[in-house]
Amino acid sequence: QVQLVESGGGLVQAGGSLRLSCAASGRTLSSVAMGWFRQAPGKEREFVAAINWSGSSTFYADSVKGRFTISRENARNTAYLQMNSLKPEDTAVYYCAASDGYFGSSWFHYNYWGQGTQVTVSS
Repeated sequence: QVQLVESGGGLVQAGGSLRLSCAASGRTLSSVAMGWFRQAPGKEREFVAAINWSGSSTFYADSVKGRFTISRENARNTAYLQMNSLKPEDTAVYYCAASDGYFGSSWFHYNYWGQGTQVTVSS
């Protein structure tokens, strides 16, 4: 089992930056892919970014490409999402997730989820 805890959310003005962290316990993250997803009120959960087990491969949703960066530190059992040039439409609850054997953008393939952290971007 893997327990994931997100942190780093908050209120920021448009154009600002936040860094989300996802700390894992219960098992090492070094063998799993990690993903970040978000869900705004009244909308479906959507993919944001994913990183493979070693950190050598990443990919992003078009809406965040060039603004967000996903990374991981397996030695610290932690994944990150650096968010720059934030826009009001980035407002959502952000979730990190881990997958034993899947590296992709489909949320239903991820085995473990954090509780989420709220990100609010004011205009």
